[in-house]
Amino acid sequence: MHPAFSVIFLTTLIGAGQGLYLALYTGQFYSAFKVLPVQDSAQYYVLGSMLVLVLLVAGLVASFFHLGRPERAWRSAACWRTSWLSREVIVLPAFTGAVAAWGLIHYTGWNPHLFTFGGAYEVDLSLLVGAAATLLCFTLFLCTGMIYACIKMLQEWATPLTVINYTLLGISSGFILATAFAAWQDSPLVDFFGGWAVFATILAFATRTASLVRNARIKHKSTLQSAIGIRHAHIKQKAQGAMTGSFNTREYFHGASQPKFRFVKWIFLVLAFPVPLVLLSIGLNTQATSLLLGAFLVQYLGLLAERWFFFAQANHPQNLYYQTV
Repeated sequence: MHPAFSVIFLTTLIGAGQGLYLALYTGQFYSAFKVLPVQDSAQYYVLGSMLVLVLLVAGLVASFFHLGRPERAWRSAACWRTSWLSREVIVLPAFTGAVAAWGLIHYTGWNPHLFTFGGAYEVDLSLLVGAAATLLCFTLFLCTGMIYACIKMLQEWATPLTVINYTLLGISSGFILATAFAAWQDSPLVDFFGGWAVFATILAFATRTASLVRNARIKHKSTLQSAIGIRHAHIKQKAQGAMTGSFNTREYFHGASQPKFRFVKWIFLVLAFPVPLVLLSIGLNTQATSLLLGAFLVQYLGLLAERWFFFAQANHPQNLYYQTV
């Protein structure tokens, strides 16, 4: 498939935003149950929620460049009963609104105590709103991944690993950013976020590698014989059937050479996983905020390459008709 950079930025930006929110809320949740130190300053959550919103809105803006008629974008939500894309269009603004409400509660300080759990743990309004936003966050991961995993004809995408990788890569980038953010804010949660960032990155590397191994071993159901209905053992295409390019040759094939295709794969494998882990380790040991931020930036570049490779690797069956250009 032809990778659209608007969708690449959409999925990577909102993924990082979702992961960052999960990190911030996990810290608050653990603090409420006295597992971690309580954040004394509301500014920590206000600035954190603003950063999440910047990433989500930036991803949403990027998605508009993929639309032929942006003024009709609202119609994409009409088929929510059958379309994962429509569900994503609904869940994304709902999650953005929930994060904004969560941040606003911390900003205004209007955070009434609702009830006591287990006789010792207080549950306030921000904790409840944050739980609803967390549910929407994981629903958004599911919707985004299922947009591609539900397309059975694209065998490289039609696997649960697609949803798993979207989720883990977003969590990995978000927790790495949370580590840098906590260091910048002099938060005691730096090591907590950093530990989970390392774990999420290693887990994401394992599942993404599993998808690469799976896709390398795929036996495609469609062949030249099945495409044209001729069961001959030796069929060779001499021409594509048209003198110039077309929508089919532009949108259903990435157009990159095999060396470039392999180069992008190794680039994302290096930048998205081992390099950020090394920077994270050094940054946590030296408490260097610049290294922690560098780990996020390097990984984000790797995720851009990973998402390009994800789209380009999908081999549409119609390409059987256009092998010779």
